[in-house]
Amino acid sequence: MTEKTKIKDLESVVIRFSGDSGDGMQLVGTLFSNLSAELGNEIITFPDYPAEIRSPHGTLSGVSGFQMQVGSKKVYTPGDKADVLIAMNPAALKVNAQFLKHNSVVIIDTDSFQQSDLEKALFKTDDPFKELGLNSLQVVSAAITQMCKDALDGLYDNKQAIKSRNIFALGLVCWLFNRPLEIVEKLLSDKFKKKPDVLQANLLVLQAGFNYGHNIHASVSTYRIETISQKKGFYTDVNGNKATAYGLIAASEKAGIPLFLGSYPITPATDVMQELTIRKELGVKVMQTEDEIAGICTAIGASFAGNLAATSTSGPGLALKSEAIGLAVMAEIPLVIVDVQRGGPSTGLPTKSEQTDLLQALYGRNGESPAVVMAATSPTDCFDTAFWASKIALEHMTPVILLTDGYIANGSSAWLIPDLADYPEIKPPYVSPELREGWTPYLRNAKTDVRYWAVPGTEDFMHRIGGLEKDFNTSTISTDPDNHQKMGEIRQSKIDKIAAYLPKQEVIGDPDADVLVVGWGGTFGHLYEAVETILKSGKKVAFTHFRFINPLPENAEEILKRYKKVIVIEQNLGQFAGYLRSKIGGFNPYQFNRVKGQPFIVARLVEEISKIIES
Repeated sequence: MTEKTKIKDLESVVIRFSGDSGDGMQLVGTLFSNLSAELGNEIITFPDYPAEIRSPHGTLSGVSGFQMQVGSKKVYTPGDKADVLIAMNPAALKVNAQFLKHNSVVIIDTDSFQQSDLEKALFKTDDPFKELGLNSLQVVSAAITQMCKDALDGLYDNKQAIKSRNIFALGLVCWLFNRPLEIVEKLLSDKFKKKPDVLQANLLVLQAGFNYGHNIHASVSTYRIETISQKKGFYTDVNGNKATAYGLIAASEKAGIPLFLGSYPITPATDVMQELTIRKELGVKVMQTEDEIAGICTAIGASFAGNLAATSTSGPGLALKSEAIGLAVMAEIPLVIVDVQRGGPSTGLPTKSEQTDLLQALYGRNGESPAVVMAATSPTDCFDTAFWASKIALEHMTPVILLTDGYIANGSSAWLIPDLADYPEIKPPYVSPELREGWTPYLRNAKTDVRYWAVPGTEDFMHRIGGLEKDFNTSTISTDPDNHQKMGEIRQSKIDKIAAYLPKQEVIGDPDADVLVVGWGGTFGHLYEAVETILKSGKKVAFTHFRFINPLPENAEEILKRYKKVIVIEQNLGQFAGYLRSKIGGFNPYQFNRVKGQPFIVARLVEEISKIIES
């Protein structure tokens, strides 16, 4: 295209990078989202990994994607469909055709759209766009592979040129959205500082991609997304796993207690452990153990020794940790269990996201063994929720299961780095000298039913705890049936009384609405955007989203009984809805449930909620 390119101002745009799992789509997606965050845009990202580690090159099962929504105002989801798709091969185009808007810009590498590539992607003709019924698209066809070779000719071999195709595409996208390359160059320098040859190759190719778009006016229009007026402070792009790690560290600092993590690697939770491993300067101790059971058992030992102890896992690992969680319940020691939920059962969909571990978190242990259950609502909220989980665990001497999910754990958004002074104190119930006379290990605070904590080594407070039932009065081992009843009730009472220390549940939306949308955990952004869309259409609806699940906030029942129609929406087959029925008499909500391993589609939510409003 030779005519001068116009510049259009946008409030938001959805971009999807897609190619083989070895094409570096996650890297360039992360670089562009970091760039946007540094420029002051709002972002939400969605890395979409294939389940296979490395499928045959160019096949449908190996397609890896990274989608983001970038906005000049607050954004809540990575978007339903893409305004711009970068498809590095025919398989990427075919898999992502369903996510394209009318008149989307599609950038393809023509060097990877040869006949053999089309056949690998199971196309039957040599025109993939026509075969897929894709009309009204702006297709930018560029010989990306060859131009990478040309840019590096005489300096690097063809292997490096092929590896750099993703960076060429990034340069082209930076041109398309009028993004300066200086920030990307700095990010690349940080990424490849130990590989100067790779860094230099990528910098050359990045510039070549930008220049290509500029020189040939590759699109009818380029786009500009204005920055928003942000609260002053330091911002960064953070994903949920990293924010979770930071939240645990913040709680450790606030409580003045060292942090210990005992874990075993598992998708998609491993990054929590990896992030904490590199924070030794903050006194963080990490032990990578031989299995899930050993991971939690080392954390229990660290908790008994006076640490803020945590373990991280996903659904299959939570199942393996169940007996040890019961030990922590019986011993009444603080412990944070981070469960980054993925598709199940069994190995299931290890790179996908669901909310299917809720009932396991609530009830997946033998005996009456109540534990606190919480759920983070967004990538950045993982920080606050991890802080709260640690505070509750330490102050109420209990295991806390923190549920995130693959979507918010791997997804990222712009985050204002908080001031720790704004966060509440954390005061564990340590024994005091005046308790020496007549003290027993399970002596409790009469108001909270929380036992006092005597860290081993505290003078005059030698004691023994364990997994066998204890006498309420003497704390010695007991098999008395009446005592067992009393101890079961007191452990449950301790959890129930935590509700008095939780923030009240909030409702947003139309105050005169008869319909309430209810969600929990990582679906917040999609539900919020759906409710906002319905409100703008003139319909009345309200919305409440739960972070605290067991116990529920004190005003939860009053809220849920206030509305004529309540719709519980979740990424499982109705676990939270069933839990609410068990807690609130006469409560019978509408339900919308999906178990596809993918985030909700906002347009679909709007359709279903509107039907119930109008029924």
